Amino acid sequence: MRTSLIYLAVGFTLGGLLLFHKGVALYAKLWRVLPVHIELLLLGWTLQLAMGVAFWILPRMRGRRGNEKLAWLAFVLLNAGVWCVGLGTLLRAPTTILFAGRLVEGIAVIAFAAHAWARVKPLGM
Repeated sequence: MRTSLIYLAVGFTLGGLLLFHKGVALYAKLWRVLPVHIELLLLGWTLQLAMGVAFWILPRMRGRRGNEKLAWLAFVLLNAGVWCVGLGTLLRAPTTILFAGRLVEGIAVIAFAAHAWARVKPLGM
């Protein structure tokens, strides 16, 4: 959850720069950071915050939070994907780099779902 707050701060800073740039022209190529701003806030902040809250709020089984290695794998893969897509759009990397970043983000979601699935139980159990 701490990492998501870092993404929130960086994303809002980029958004503030873009908003300020609308009124006072700062740098002509500043609009190139718009996709990075979107990536940081949608996946870096929102998804990571949701995954962090789910990690803490889902019930513990026998005092454990399930397979934490899958949760850490999801964390690493999600951040790698966010950086790959964010920097890829900023540096105008080939679409294969962007596809690889999205693929890694998708694998991160699957890894986290596999982690969380074991902790979901029917009501009353």
